[in-house]
Amino acid sequence: MRTDAWSVVVACLLVVSSIAGLVTATPPRPGTEDNGLTENESATLWSRDSDEYMNETEYRQRYGEDRTAIHQLANGTDITFTRPPATAATWTRNDFGDLEAGGSQTSLYPEHASLEDGVFIEDAHATLFAVHPSTRGHIEAGDTPLYVAPDGTVRGFVDYRVRIPNGSQSNNSDVSWSLVDDKITDVRLKAGDDVVAQSSGTHTPALDYQLDEAWSTTLTLEADIEVRLEKTTETSIGNRTQTEVTYPTETITVSDSVDVEVYNLRAYSYYAKYPNGDTGVAIFQSRPWQGYTLTEDGESSVRGVWRFYTARDPRWDSLVRATESNETEVSSDALPVYVHAYPSRIGPRTEPIRNGPTIIDSWGQERTSPQSTIADTVSVEVVNQSYTPTYGLAVRADEVDRDALRVAGIVRGINATPSASDVGGGPERELRESRLTAEVIDRTNDQATIRVELQDNETGTPIDLTADERQVTLNGEPGGGYITIAGQQVRTNESGVAVVTVDQPGFYTARYHPSTWLVANPAYVSDTATARWHPLSTLDGWFALFVEVGWQFIPFAVMFYAGKRVLRFFGPRDDSERYP
Repeated sequence: MRTDAWSVVVACLLVVSSIAGLVTATPPRPGTEDNGLTENESATLWSRDSDEYMNETEYRQRYGEDRTAIHQLANGTDITFTRPPATAATWTRNDFGDLEAGGSQTSLYPEHASLEDGVFIEDAHATLFAVHPSTRGHIEAGDTPLYVAPDGTVRGFVDYRVRIPNGSQSNNSDVSWSLVDDKITDVRLKAGDDVVAQSSGTHTPALDYQLDEAWSTTLTLEADIEVRLEKTTETSIGNRTQTEVTYPTETITVSDSVDVEVYNLRAYSYYAKYPNGDTGVAIFQSRPWQGYTLTEDGESSVRGVWRFYTARDPRWDSLVRATESNETEVSSDALPVYVHAYPSRIGPRTEPIRNGPTIIDSWGQERTSPQSTIADTVSVEVVNQSYTPTYGLAVRADEVDRDALRVAGIVRGINATPSASDVGGGPERELRESRLTAEVIDRTNDQATIRVELQDNETGTPIDLTADERQVTLNGEPGGGYITIAGQQVRTNESGVAVVTVDQPGFYTARYHPSTWLVANPAYVSDTATARWHPLSTLDGWFALFVEVGWQFIPFAVMFYAGKRVLRFFGPRDDSERYP
């Protein structure tokens, strides 16, 4: 795997943390184990470790070597991915080879193993080690399903110890015991009640399975263990000894189960053509999924809310070594690693960032934050409040190659070509131009009535915004849209008409806010119209103007008349007085 091809999101600052009182196992130092990964790749595996940062000088002094930049970064924080990495399965497959059983007198098992005891068989177990490809989904508190690929591999560990009875002696007989044979006769993998894989006895079975038609099931690992002993009884009868040999046998069946969601990716697509030539694409899948590409070269793409990290299963950090006399805790030589998916605060994103697709909408059933399901030692940007999982994701792009459209799942290697859906009126959604008009149809001195009409621009068909179009909605929202004018929201009736009353003269702009093509079929693009109400546009308006001006002019007329009378009272009475 080329490390420069990874899509890695890292923190800008190195986080140095120390968690007091919390005991965590120390994973192998990156680059020290040959498990099919490079130093960079193995450094990204351990999101569950304690991030006690060691600077480069101290590291060089302790280990006598330098480390890569990714190794240094992973020492102080956790690294996340935009798609499920293959590193978890690669590590697990190779590290599984280091797991060895304890021998006939010793049983090796993890603490969580379900132990079975018989007469001669003790501490027997069959424990699931890992299922790959798979992803542990962190949906919300109490909901963390394990999604597994329809075709994959289950690895397990089977072990036991044989209890050989002590010999006994009496006055005339001696009894001795010895082990003749012990083995695992059969190992089976069940999906529900059906056996889907089987192998001959081995302590470390790796069983390939196919679960093409299943939705959810329980995977059960079963193993049959058989022990055969020899019991020798020597009885003294007079001067002779009689010997009797028997071969007691015992068979015991042990098992372990895990509930899984079989990740059959079936996505459905919808398309719309904008009047300017852009293309709308909507993809829906009823389970979490990663995103989809819009072009053959993969340069144009969109991804949902889900991001990924890898972490070991801490239940395998140590094992118990049990013998007849004692039990000892030992470090495990094998650590299974899983991919985890979580909803990120980063949210849905498109690529390229500039001049790339535009996200129109994302939808799904609202969920609470799954933060409590993620270990305290994992540092990722999980949402901390309710969120909407991207089961549906719609974009608008200027370039879409329908033949190259590919949907990627949250389980590694599970991709699909979306199918055309017949739900909601079919995969092709109509997107048309609208025509909005507005005119003043009645006016008084105090108010005016504006008539707004909305029609299909091509056919002239009225657009009814009160119609319930939920039968064609893709994201569950009601359709229709609305018109805004004079600070009001109105909807046209079945004739495509709405009436608004205003009480202030002026210009009024009506704007149509259509539903997207996700909730209406056909859908429309926005349009605007203007209407003007001026009081001088009617005879009553002119009369009102004259009356208003007249009332305003009365004080000036009174003052003029009064001034004229005063001048006449104090001025000369005739021309002889005026011109002496």
